[in-house]
Order: sequence, then C-alpha cells, then structure tokens
Amino acid sequence: MADEPSPWRLIPPIEADGTWQMAIDRWLLARAVAGDRRPVLRFYRWSHPTLSLGHHQHSLDVPWPELVNAGSLRIVRRPSGGRAVLHSGDLTYALVWPQAPAGRRQAYGEACRWLVEGFERLGMRLSFGAAPARNTSSSCFSSSTAADLVEPGGGKRVGSAQLWSRGCLLQHGSVLMEPPPDLWQEVFGCDPPELARLPVAVSHWRDLAAHLSLVAAAWLPDAGKEALERFDLSPADWDQIRRERQAHGPGRCPEGNGPPGPGPGPWDRCPGVGPDRAGDREP
Repeated sequence: MADEPSPWRLIPPIEADGTWQMAIDRWLLARAVAGDRRPVLRFYRWSHPTLSLGHHQHSLDVPWPELVNAGSLRIVRRPSGGRAVLHSGDLTYALVWPQAPAGRRQAYGEACRWLVEGFERLGMRLSFGAAPARNTSSSCFSSSTAADLVEPGGGKRVGSAQLWSRGCLLQHGSVLMEPPPDLWQEVFGCDPPELARLPVAVSHWRDLAAHLSLVAAAWLPDAGKEALERFDLSPADWDQIRRERQAHGPGRCPEGNGPPGPGPGPWDRCPGVGPDRAGDREP
C-alpha cells in the first residue's frame, strides 16, 4: 500500500548570503534522504549580487573573477544542475520533495504548475519552454527548456534546475523581477530577458513570495490547503546548517545563533573565485 502523502511545509522567507542559502538547501535535501518525508517549500533573497553555478559547471567566464575581485559579485555553486544564474533583482525558490514522480519532465510539470497558476492570477500567462537542453551559453537564461517558464513574447521569467538523490528531489528556481541590466551585461555580455512589468502589489520580493506561497498551498501536488504548514528553523537546525556551510567552503563560522563579527569572509570552493567579503550575518 502506497504511503500517504505528507503535508507541505513552508519556511518563512530568508534574506542571506549565498553560502547560507545553499547550506540550507543541501541540509533540507539531506534530511529528506535520511527519512524525513515531509516536503518543504521556501523563498529567499540573496543579500549580495551573486552568481550561482550549476553543479556540473566548471568553467568560469573571463569577467567573473574580475567582478568578484572588484567586489561587484560573489560566486557560489548550487547543488542543482543547469547553468549560471545571476541573483540580483530576482526571487529564488527551493522545494524539497521526497516523493516526487520519477520522470524528470513529469516532476518539472507538477513542481511548477503552482508558478503558472500564481502568475495567471496576476494576469500574466506563462508556459513551458520548448528549446532543447543543449545550452552552450554559460547563462541559464539564454534559452528556455521544458524546465523553464516563459512569457508569450518569449522572455524567460522562471528558470529551474534539479538535483535528485535517492528518489528525493531538490528543485531550485529563479523568478526574475527586476534584473539589473548593467550588471547583467558585465556578467553575460548581453541584456536580460525582456519581461512584462510585475503588478505593483507584488513588486517587492516578500509580497511576491507571499502571493506565490498562497497559490502553492492549493496547487502543489497533494497540498490542497488554504495555507502551507509553517516550518521555523530551530537553533538545533541552524547548528546543523552552520556545519553544512562550513563543510562546503567558508573558513569561518559564527558562534551560537548571533551574527559573526566583522572580518574577511570565506573562500568558496570554486576554482578561480575570489573571497566572499566581510560582514555576512547569520540569517
């Protein structure tokens, strides 16, 4: 007899440095692999302009280390696949789904339909991309595959990527809001996608996250509720996340649950990438 689906939980939005954000997502997936069958959704914002590289993306474009050394950009590596994503002027989501359907295309479809419905309620139609997955560009947003959501004019609004581990799915997604054209040009050598302006009611990232979380409660697979179950991270959870973060590169780790003091930041384990500069506070 098949297991009954567990209710979806929602972690309140977090704004933090990319090394913390990736540590949280790796930790959530590890919990699912270890037997926690409760799916989780969360939204977050990056505290500094950051380029996240896909797990298998090993080459760096020439401008990237220069931008890091100039203090204009930070770089981290995602556990999920895909190409580079510039996190500035976007809303990021992560979902961990222990009982996702095995087919990748089906999983993308079921894991993204709440986004389609969420934008439909804003009067903005999105559909899945149709380009083949063979993307030679370093940028995730240079093409639109079946994992992505695009506007009628072809602009890519949402780019998503996955990591599977022992039947558990981690899906990352970047929802473009107001991508910075100058920095986008410096990073990728092109303009960001042309997109319709978001309604004023969801022009702030927290407002958009609140809107999408309400829609997700009704449209995520097996959710069907008015609201998702709130999941607050405990001090013990943060201790584990801190260890996860430290294990993947940062050279210093805040003590207790308070913010670290000022000082030089850690180096990410990405060849050729410069330091993550000072003053990051623990979320």
